[in-house]
Amino acid sequence: CHRSDIITEIMDAGAVIVGSPTLNNGLFPTVADFLTYMKGLKPLNKIAAAFGSFGWSGEAVKLINQELETMKFDVVDPGARIQYVPDQESLEPCRELARKIAQALPG
Repeated sequence: CHRSDIITEIMDAGAVIVGSPTLNNGLFPTVADFLTYMKGLKPLNKIAAAFGSFGWSGEAVKLINQELETMKFDVVDPGARIQYVPDQESLEPCRELARKIAQALPG
């Protein structure tokens, strides 16, 4: 799937949810590239949220939120952060994030 295919879907979507593992205190390179590409296209009137996994530092979610806020997305939640490989219990923040996004969507 090419990033332009994803952008096409985003333009019709009410919400954008971006996820990334933390890599070297930053975003996974392909996610950073995608956010830069999306910033140039300026999608409007979208709600957004972030999620990510981490081993020891966990900056990815915060960095995604900063990018989304720069793009004027309505970030509906601080995001879901999961350490290491998730199990059913640690996935609950992701489920809660999904509920908040669904409630924030119009109509």
